[in-house]
Amino acid sequence: MSLEKIIEEKILEAIANGEFDNLEGAGKPLNLDDYFATPEDVRVGHSLLKSNKFVPLEVDLLKEIGELKEKVKDCPNENEKAKLSKLLNERTLALTIILERNKRKKS
Repeated sequence: MSLEKIIEEKILEAIANGEFDNLEGAGKPLNLDDYFATPEDVRVGHSLLKSNKFVPLEVDLLKEIGELKEKVKDCPNENEKAKLSKLLNERTLALTIILERNKRKKS
């Protein structure tokens, strides 16, 4: 049996078992514009990082800052709110430093 035939059977078996039913982006068209706009020599690296859910520190910080803002807004305890606000300020400063450093590197 050929390798293509084995692969085809495995794919059909997975479809029959519903293993592809809840994939991220299911039913949506693929947008490959960003992929082909990326220089070919870095495309593979970017694809690997993205498929493994790796994001730059700036993105993680932005997400954490958003979550902290919500926690501060909803926090009834003043001591806890002060701690969260301090952490929010620290993360915001860290993000500002990283963005400024990246801006200087590009100049």
